[in-house]
Amino acid sequence: MIKVENLYHSYNNNEKFQAKNVSFEIKEGEVFGFLGPSGAGKSTVQNILTGLLPLQKGKVTVDGYDLKQVHNKRFNRIGVSFEQSNIYSKLTALENLKYYADLFDVPTRDPEELLKLVGLEGKGNDRAGSFSKGMKHRLTFARSMINNPKIWFLDEPTTGLDPAIAATIKDIIRSEKAKGTTSFLTTHNMYIADELCDRVAFIIDGEIKLIDTPKNLKQQYGEKLVEIEYVKEGEIYKETLKTVDDSDKEKIANIIKSYEIKTMHSKEATLEEIFIQVTGRGLI
Repeated sequence: MIKVENLYHSYNNNEKFQAKNVSFEIKEGEVFGFLGPSGAGKSTVQNILTGLLPLQKGKVTVDGYDLKQVHNKRFNRIGVSFEQSNIYSKLTALENLKYYADLFDVPTRDPEELLKLVGLEGKGNDRAGSFSKGMKHRLTFARSMINNPKIWFLDEPTTGLDPAIAATIKDIIRSEKAKGTTSFLTTHNMYIADELCDRVAFIIDGEIKLIDTPKNLKQQYGEKLVEIEYVKEGEIYKETLKTVDDSDKEKIANIIKSYEIKTMHSKEATLEEIFIQVTGRGLI
């Protein structure tokens, strides 16, 4: 659905590139995570893919359309949920969605249904300017679905949302994936990427450092650990031991045999820990 080859982009049209030799491919129905800290180049690449920035150098196809050519019809097939809400404050929530729906040449979804889906049921006739930041973000997210997009660009989809609403948004993304929607998810939140993405790309300073599945990354870079809490001579002890180390395996067996176990959990490296290990940089 998306193929990017040797993409470069400079905002000043010089040799200072915000995207450098970026290459990746996204298959139909895949949730592809584009992960990195602020300023890493995530939004630059997304804006090129969505047509907000011109393609300067490289070859990019989205849904079969070559981005070196202008193809207005391709916008019927994509949806974009921006991190910064850009809704019309003087219009109601319903008016925002209906106005946006009229811009497409394809059948669109019921605005009332979308508002209910994102937890804004009963707010349709309220002006969007009166909404909280989180409500505006949900309205922007709902708007991105109005044209039943086949390719869905999601920029920090759960930012600023409380855990319950964030869980709802993640469930919607999973539901759309089940329908075959292809998603390009940009985020610095490694937890949502781990939960939702089939594959992830680590980008830093405009360059992709690594692309793989979260599972493969954890197996390759993460240590396999067990965290044990046990009672010894009336005191509670807590240890983290490696399951691939012979001496630690022997110690685990001895603890289980000799002491009362309070808790025991397997533990694996997080994507954030792996990102820091691979890139040498944090996510802030």
